[in-house]
Amino acid sequence: MFKLKHFQLALSFYTRLPTPQNLDYQQLPQASVYLPLVGWVVGLGCGLVFAGAALLWSPWTAAILAVVAGIFLTGAFHEDGFADVCDGFGGGWGQERILEIMKDSRVGAYGAIGIGLLLLLKISVLAALPVAVVPWLLWAGHSASRLPPLLLMRHYEYARVGASKGAAGVFKPDSRALGFAALCALLPLLGLPLWCWWAVLPMLAVNALLGGYFYRQIGGYTGDCLGAAQQVAEVVFYLAVSGLWTFI
Repeated sequence: MFKLKHFQLALSFYTRLPTPQNLDYQQLPQASVYLPLVGWVVGLGCGLVFAGAALLWSPWTAAILAVVAGIFLTGAFHEDGFADVCDGFGGGWGQERILEIMKDSRVGAYGAIGIGLLLLLKISVLAALPVAVVPWLLWAGHSASRLPPLLLMRHYEYARVGASKGAAGVFKPDSRALGFAALCALLPLLGLPLWCWWAVLPMLAVNALLGGYFYRQIGGYTGDCLGAAQQVAEVVFYLAVSGLWTFI
């Protein structure tokens, strides 16, 4: 099932990491199945940064640096999608207007406020957890949160029509591909206490609600919606683990 070229394509598109130059970008849609494995790479990088920074500074500083590392590794790819979704759905009314706003490269008030609050949530939750657990949590969170976008791609249609560049990259993973992605997404959870697996349920539930909301508003999803789904899933996963940690 594993195809190195597709994994390299996914790394090339979803991160800023160096990759071979002779990749066939016509196969990029199929490479989206490797999103959770991209999460492995990003999550491991963030976890290492947190672990190193925690040796020198406070958990808050370590959490900030870990989040910065994730943004650096991905070029804020998913964060940008989240900000566009905040602007589009916050300031738009009706499918056409929402899609028009999301296509605008400028960040408005809804996007700026949304991304600011999102980053604060990530940092505050990570800083409040035991330092020894956070590197594992970052690895698990980055990989698990990249499964929900694939679920949206599986269950909904691409919302833009016509000459949209994104339409050329639309991919609907089949059951086998989705199973492979799910396995890759959930394997890092083995490094956490067993009860942390329960955190996957609210993550998937919120993603289902998000997908239904996108469908009602614009008839499906866009690339920005997928980025927003990853960011929301990551935060919900951290919040769920943190909540469980408080009571267990």
